Parts: sequence; C-alpha cells; structure tokens
Amino acid sequence: MFGSIARRYDLMNTAMTAGRHHHWRRLAVARTGLQTGGRALDVCCGTGDLAFALYDAVGPAGEVTGIDFSQRMLEVANRKARTRDRPVNFRWGDATALEFEDDRFDAVTVGFGVRNIKDIGKAFSEMARVVRPGGRVVCLEITRPARQPFKGFFGIWFDRAIPVAGSIISRNRSAYSYLPSSVRRFPPAPELAAIMTDAGLGDVSFRLLAGSIIALHWGKV
Repeated sequence: MFGSIARRYDLMNTAMTAGRHHHWRRLAVARTGLQTGGRALDVCCGTGDLAFALYDAVGPAGEVTGIDFSQRMLEVANRKARTRDRPVNFRWGDATALEFEDDRFDAVTVGFGVRNIKDIGKAFSEMARVVRPGGRVVCLEITRPARQPFKGFFGIWFDRAIPVAGSIISRNRSAYSYLPSSVRRFPPAPELAAIMTDAGLGDVSFRLLAGSIIALHWGKV
C-alpha cells in the first residue's frame, strides 16, 4: 500500500497539512537535543523529510540513517538525498528488530509512522536500546482531538475529505481511507506516553500541536 503512494506521498502530505508538516518535523528535531556531529536514526522514514531535518541539525560531520519497510518509499528518499546533496543513509529495516548495536545513536525519531507498527511497545523498546544513555527518542504522530471544535473538524477532514483527496492526488482512495482508521486505532497521547515509559524511556513528556490533532512525544534513555 505504501509503495503504491510513494511517488505522490510528499504532495499529499502538503495538501493534508497545508504545508505545516515541515514545521512539526523541525519541532521534533529540536526535542532530540542533537548537536553538530551527532548520530541519529529516523525510523519509518518514508520519503525522508524528517531524516533530512535531522541531517540539518548534525551537519556533514554527523551521521543520519533512515529505515523503512517500503522499498519504494526508500527509492524516493534516496532520489531526494541525491538531489538535495544530503548524504543520509537510507536502508530497509524493521522497526521492531533494529539491526544496530546498543547505544549506537544520540537520538532516534519516528514521524507519522509508529501507528503503522503492530507492536508499538516493541518498537519503542528497540529505539531505546539503540540510543546511548542520556539520548532521546522522539515521536511525532497524528492523534484524535478530544475537545471541540477540533474534534468535529478532525472528523470531517480526516474521515471524509482525506479519502477523497487521496483518490484525486494519489489515485489510491483505499490508502487514504486507511489513514483515518489507523488514527482511530492509535492510543491517545497520555496512553502513548505510558507505552514509551513501559518501553524503558524516562522523563516522557508530550505536547499537542495544531489544535491537538498532532502529538509530539519525547523521552530520555
């Protein structure tokens, strides 16, 4: 499914968020605490936008790796890396079985991807494992707002408008019908914070963005 929408994925993200997704990714990077020369991993990297934001934080002296389960998403990410002269190491990977040694990275991020993982707790345990002590795990994700008027807007926009827009822009209505259903299944922000804590992260906090439609979580190893 994700491979089928890879080519138009960036365009659809911009349409869905009115271009705000870049700003939210920058906020996520700010929570990593990364410095120049740092090492970062982006899990469920998709077409690479969050990984590129991480690269901007660590610079050429640093190291950024992006993993994803979809080869077609990775193809788009690698093409963008060449075009933008951002040497991010994009590779196939399973978020619940990361092929990296313990304490390998200064920070791990996951943006708009963790809700697609069956075992969320296992994924966060793996992210915590590969981050050095004192480093951070940061998660950016869509969440269902609990209060009006955002709750009503969310229902109209995500449950009705997004599948229609997806059928027009990506020519794949089923993929963007999956989006609202995946958000409905996803734990609300306080529950996700508890999952991250159970996975071994400390000082877990979260911030709601965009009228509580976006949740930004972070925790320390």
